[in-house]
Amino acid sequence: MIRNIMINERVGPAATAQWRGDHMQVVNETSVSRPEQIAAMLEPGPDGPIYMVNLLKFKERAEYEDGRKTDLTGREAYNLYGAAVVNIITDYGGEVFFAGDVTHLTLGQVEELWDEVAIAKYPNRAALVAMSSSEEWQAAAVHRTAGLAGQLNIETVTRLGHRSEQHRSRRLTST
Repeated sequence: MIRNIMINERVGPAATAQWRGDHMQVVNETSVSRPEQIAAMLEPGPDGPIYMVNLLKFKERAEYEDGRKTDLTGREAYNLYGAAVVNIITDYGGEVFFAGDVTHLTLGQVEELWDEVAIAKYPNRAALVAMSSSEEWQAAAVHRTAGLAGQLNIETVTRLGHRSEQHRSRRLTST
């Protein structure tokens, strides 16, 4: 069983997950909160591309840190951020690989589903860090913070020799 805890304050794009007896506690965050997460992001990371899986939970209404008034929903505010990132990410060799709404939980149990899943591909971890440190990203991120109630941000890599990669390679070489 996974226990999903939503944190509405600004504490991290990565989430913490800890096993507690027979269940895993998951904490959605909107910025990095633990020093060890920051230190890990500054390490070189795996060779080759990384795929960042983002499980997103939106606020009902957007809330900007500067106190500005808005009629935007959390999703609408986040979409302003997403539209900017689609353009920014290419400057760092990345791409938005997938984005879609969560519609159903087929297996497992959570107290509340995320609203959206997005996957971004970067050539390496350093490219992600460079992008998220850029002035352009920082300017767009105000909408991200305004719109997100919390998220999980999970770094993944493709397994070499995985059947889907072999199939893709065969398909590309046979055309």
